[in-house]
Amino acid sequence: MPTSPASSVTPEVSAEQDRLDELLTVVDATRQRLTDRARAVQRRTADIDHPQALLERDHESYEISRRLDEYSAAEIGLFFGRIDVEDDEPENPVTDDGPGGDGTVLDRRYIGRIGLHEDDEEMRTLLMDWRAPLARPFYLATTLHPEGVHLRRHIRTSGRRVTAVADERLTGDTGVDDVTGAGAAEGSVAQEGALLHAVNRARSRHMTDIVDTIVAEQDRIIRETHRGVTVVQGGPGTGKTAVALHRTAYLLYTWREQLERTGVLIIGPNPRFLNYISQVLPSLGETGVVLATPGTLYPGITTRPMSAEPLSSQEVKGSVEMVTILTAAVRDRQQVPDEPVTFLIDGVTIHLTPAMVKAARTTARRSRKPHNQARERFVASALDRLRDAMADKIGTDPLGGKNLLSAADRAQLREDLAGENQILDVLDELWPRLTPEEVLAGLYGSREAVDSAAVDYDDLTREALLRIDGTVSPDDWTEADAPLLDELAEILGIVGVEEAEAEEQKRWKAQVEEAQEALDILTGSAYQDLDDGTDAEILMAYDVIDAEQLAERQRVRDTMSTAERAAADRTWAFGHVIVDEAQELSEMAWRMVFRRAPNRWMTLVGDPAQTGSPAGVESWTDALSPFVKDRWRLHELTVNYRTPADIAEIATAIQAIVAPDQAVPSCLRETGTGVREGDLADLEDAVRQAAQQAGEGLTGLIAVPARLDALERLAGQITAELGEGHGEIVVSDVNGAKGLEFDEVVLVEPSEIDAASPQGLNDVYVAVTRATQGLTLVHDADLPW
Repeated sequence: MPTSPASSVTPEVSAEQDRLDELLTVVDATRQRLTDRARAVQRRTADIDHPQALLERDHESYEISRRLDEYSAAEIGLFFGRIDVEDDEPENPVTDDGPGGDGTVLDRRYIGRIGLHEDDEEMRTLLMDWRAPLARPFYLATTLHPEGVHLRRHIRTSGRRVTAVADERLTGDTGVDDVTGAGAAEGSVAQEGALLHAVNRARSRHMTDIVDTIVAEQDRIIRETHRGVTVVQGGPGTGKTAVALHRTAYLLYTWREQLERTGVLIIGPNPRFLNYISQVLPSLGETGVVLATPGTLYPGITTRPMSAEPLSSQEVKGSVEMVTILTAAVRDRQQVPDEPVTFLIDGVTIHLTPAMVKAARTTARRSRKPHNQARERFVASALDRLRDAMADKIGTDPLGGKNLLSAADRAQLREDLAGENQILDVLDELWPRLTPEEVLAGLYGSREAVDSAAVDYDDLTREALLRIDGTVSPDDWTEADAPLLDELAEILGIVGVEEAEAEEQKRWKAQVEEAQEALDILTGSAYQDLDDGTDAEILMAYDVIDAEQLAERQRVRDTMSTAERAAADRTWAFGHVIVDEAQELSEMAWRMVFRRAPNRWMTLVGDPAQTGSPAGVESWTDALSPFVKDRWRLHELTVNYRTPADIAEIATAIQAIVAPDQAVPSCLRETGTGVREGDLADLEDAVRQAAQQAGEGLTGLIAVPARLDALERLAGQITAELGEGHGEIVVSDVNGAKGLEFDEVVLVEPSEIDAASPQGLNDVYVAVTRATQGLTLVHDADLPW
């Protein structure tokens, strides 16, 4: 029978509770000091005429807020383990005099989500951050290779209370295993017990961290030192996502100074997945990363799901051939008139001929600059030709001599033409300043534009690009369009926020200097001998331009975090990029992602066997070679922690079809609540039973999109019927369920998912492996494996 909480307060649990109380006292005191400091900073006034003081105040306020968030997030589950380890200079010395101990003096290190130290001169470590090098033996030590660890203790907490401890003796009498406390770890080995507890606990809409159960193969990936592209591959349930997030926290800890300036970008497959993982990083002691999907990586637009596109459009838009098509679409906007364009300037008629425009276009194209930046060259060249044409008319010597206009006359003529709106309007039409949205909407909405830009491609390709139902607008996009808009931004030369701000600052400084020069002239000529003995008030440029406005502009920027600035800037160069479900990225999406990581320091997490996109990854070599050739490393995860063996048996049968060359991960558990089958007529009973099995956990109801509305109604009915005490029923198609976990999964008519796309069986593989406990197959048609 389970031990009651009252009778489970063993000496070990009591001792660790005392330790936790001490640490929480430090956390509370530190948080109070930071809160008091934040109030004091907010009350501090700064002279509006001294923008630097405003910036310093706002920066300090931001830093205090960040640290408060860190302490608040780490308070729950503050620590989770300890090791008693050999150390020549122990910071927290204890004697190994327990069962199997030999009296050796050891260093006792408590491991937690953040680091805490004594607030004195010695700064003794009270709690060691799990990412610190001295904490690593907690994850790596085994009886065969103890890493100097004599005892490893797993500590389970609930809120501010220690509920259980589990000990592993790694040296001496390694048969000693002590598990104590309410809900103590199952099994004979504490690490295995901690893992089983983690995989068996009820799921929710938010992911839980694995910081207390990281195993050696995961730890090696998390701490990988390779400063290039690292690929983490593994079957469903092997912990790929958790490893990627913990690697994020580790990198931010190890390379804090660099990554605080440049930021970390995490790309996930869908918004539901980002919401699922959103609370993990704060619980690890890290905040401030940018979370995005491929559809939100291009700032300033809202995208519909990829499933809104026909499969043919997904495939064409994801192909790298789109670079050629988009480049042609932009060049098609650089027009040459069929007939000369006539202007009447000050009574003089001049003609802008097709030959003149073509020559100006050639000059602009030869500059090799992006379209919008080359426009200045086009306009300048066209104006030069119009100047020459006008000079020939008004400066011709009637006696046949050389042109009567001097160089100064020609320069003035050129300046005058540059101010003629009638000329500038025509040049704007011939070489317009474009936005990515204008170009793409114009392409999709015109058969003529598609036929011209994709002239070398087949009819199927051209049809896949057309939207001729009248819905085309510059704000109607799907996830497949975001990489194309990003590519067009490169072709057009759209500058990023940082570059735009630099240009603005340059213009501002020029304005200040101009104003100051004017004031210097006025000051020098003004009479300042005052009879009343007072000093003359000397104006400065900042007084005229408005110092308050200057301070406000700078304040808005400098109070933004690195993550906020990076998320708004398409050209931001992130210090590190992590891509989850990376197998779903198309060739065009890879181009967009690699622009965000010019240093090529990336962690890619995925499984080609789960590729559902028709433009997705079939092999890592093919996907990565255009960017890094063969300079990338592959790590494979080999243990399935999520899926019980009875469900994994089905997944293995499917994998043998979709990815026969990939290794099959081993399973940690034999069974959960089992695998069940039923007819569609019994769907309601099947969902009700699954929800009852899940208890407070999540039930996933997965089907093709056409069934989702009816399933939502059914889920609402059963949820109301079961009442409180039961978890949520989440209805989703396969794309929306990617990367997520459910206690129970009800998979409706798998054959329909299989038939929906060429990668349909890959999608079935994904759906089958979302369950941590039980799987229910509801179908009338034959199963597709």
